[in-house]
Amino acid sequence: MSSAVARFSRKVYNPIGFKRGYNFFLWFITCGALLGFSLARMPVLNFSGYCDAMQANSIPGECYWFQPGRIGRVGIILHLGTILPAGILVVLQFTPYIRHKLILLHRINGYVVILLAVVSMVGVLMMTRRTFGGGLSFQITSGLSTLMFLFSMLIAYINIKRLQIEQHRAWMIRAWVYAGFIITMRILSMIAGPISLNGDDPTYQVSQPCYIIDFMKGGNRDWVLSLYPACADFYSGVDPELHVAVMANLDGESLSQIAAGFTTVYSGVSWFALAIHAILAELYLHLTPKEHERLRCVSYQRQLEAGFKNPGNAGLTVQRLGDADPWLPPHERPGAASNEKPQEQSSPVPSSGASYPDRI
Repeated sequence: MSSAVARFSRKVYNPIGFKRGYNFFLWFITCGALLGFSLARMPVLNFSGYCDAMQANSIPGECYWFQPGRIGRVGIILHLGTILPAGILVVLQFTPYIRHKLILLHRINGYVVILLAVVSMVGVLMMTRRTFGGGLSFQITSGLSTLMFLFSMLIAYINIKRLQIEQHRAWMIRAWVYAGFIITMRILSMIAGPISLNGDDPTYQVSQPCYIIDFMKGGNRDWVLSLYPACADFYSGVDPELHVAVMANLDGESLSQIAAGFTTVYSGVSWFALAIHAILAELYLHLTPKEHERLRCVSYQRQLEAGFKNPGNAGLTVQRLGDADPWLPPHERPGAASNEKPQEQSSPVPSSGASYPDRI
């Protein structure tokens, strides 16, 4: 029975280019989640009715900052208009068949993904002050994750231009695992919200401006004042920036309480989600040393053919930047046979080093 399942599984993942079942499983889970999330969010690209499309997927009152003429609207359009296509196209980059059978597509698609991803991060920085409730904790998480993502993309790009393929692989994996934390954050919020926010115990309160509360209720002054009498100074014009304390309650009777609940939850789980993704990226890379070494040998070959000095270490390797022992190709290591040659790859890769076969 198990052999029959194994044969069937190989018929599924071998045509895609995978050699190991566990690699296909990880690809299916991670890339499938990214692809599914990106496709599910595509309707919001109808920016003429953006806020209507976002009502079911955004924090109440958030669209106040995404109205025409506001910097937040420019940021959200710039971000979603680029990161959603990038999230779909990057799945092709992590598909082995594309990497070693459709090399030109892999290379062109890679440049498109990098461009879209960088532009999307500009949009993130423009809207971070207000998105997901605008909590300070989430703003820091958003800024840190953006920095981690862009830094990883930059290091990956430098390494592929220097034909350091194993480092390109490692940093691209890091970059997109970091980017996926936003999906885990939403999942964790659905778990942590009901646990941490109990409507019978108003432990958490969030400061909200009266103009946002007014926006949530469509300008219903009487309704706002019935819940928050202090907003009278806002309506009278005495203090247009007046804030009031709102109980954080995802099951609250008012949209303002629900918005405060989401702000509180996202501020906490965003850090947890980013930490999970950062740890899992390093765990996967440390559990695949043979693939790293195989690609290091491929890098050595390509750099040698390209005439680089110190082949195998032309990119940003630890041997160049740290105190690691010198790396040598297998045929130059002590004890290797004198006639041993670097293993040729069954599927040659151009000297540009833009693609590599087999596993992720």
